[in-house]
Amino acid sequence: MKKIVLTSLTCLAFIVGSAQTLEELKAEKAAKNDSISAIQGRVDGIQSQINSFPGWKIGAFGTIGANLSNFNNWYSQGVPNNSSGNIGVTVNAFANLDRDKFFWKNSGNANLQWVKLDNKDINTDSEDFEGTTDVFTVTSLYGYKLSKKFAVSALGEYRTSLINNFNDPGYLDLGVGATWTPIENLTVVVHPLNYNFVFTSTDNIYESSAGAKIVADYTRKFGKLNLKSNFSTFQSYKSANYSNFTWINSLGYTLWKGIGLGFEFGLRGNHQESLANALAQTPVPTPIPTFENTDNDLQTYWLFGLNYAF
Repeated sequence: MKKIVLTSLTCLAFIVGSAQTLEELKAEKAAKNDSISAIQGRVDGIQSQINSFPGWKIGAFGTIGANLSNFNNWYSQGVPNNSSGNIGVTVNAFANLDRDKFFWKNSGNANLQWVKLDNKDINTDSEDFEGTTDVFTVTSLYGYKLSKKFAVSALGEYRTSLINNFNDPGYLDLGVGATWTPIENLTVVVHPLNYNFVFTSTDNIYESSAGAKIVADYTRKFGKLNLKSNFSTFQSYKSANYSNFTWINSLGYTLWKGIGLGFEFGLRGNHQESLANALAQTPVPTPIPTFENTDNDLQTYWLFGLNYAF
């Protein structure tokens, strides 16, 4: 009987001791978690100070969209033997310097796409990838601060295409005025003294002129989401036919190690380009296209695909 009692007491003591040990372990774990949280909080605070420190801030993200296909003897479609493909690449980059008395903001955007459709049963079509979407813009803005939110500024912006017709046309805006930065990630530029230089081989359509330049740019990172929206317009003092605007919006969401999904869409209005396109038709439409009888159609593009954030 004594052995049974001793054995029972021993087991009870072991259970009680184990329970006490478990509670102690839980308490120790809670203390360590609190320590880790405190350390992480201090690290986040230091990183926040680093991010807010005046100096160069550089970043970039881009999107790649691609699809390739090949058909042989696929008789249910009109072209049973063909190879096709679509490749698109966008890159958005910025380098900004912020000091107590001045700032210098630089940005660049490129969107390039190629399309191929080769009918293997004929020899008259192209077997190469042909450029379609072709957008390239670089901007440099310098401002001398009058206050925390207002500055006198100078802007240079260049827009053209890269794959086809490089600098034909090309647009260079140079001007001075004011810049408003109501919040950290938003920049609004209003330059009433601006000249829009147009470089082209068809001088009878395109023309340089003076006017007002307005730019609004919002660039921000929300956790894994990269966002950039840029609206740029030139309003000619000479004629509304020489005015233009471009609005480009880019999104990139990181899923794993910088790789994610990206989406970009752009809008543009340019009456000079609409007229040049109408005159390039074969045969030339009748009556001969002019600014008066040619619509200034809205130009659009979009791209969706894989994204990589630098």
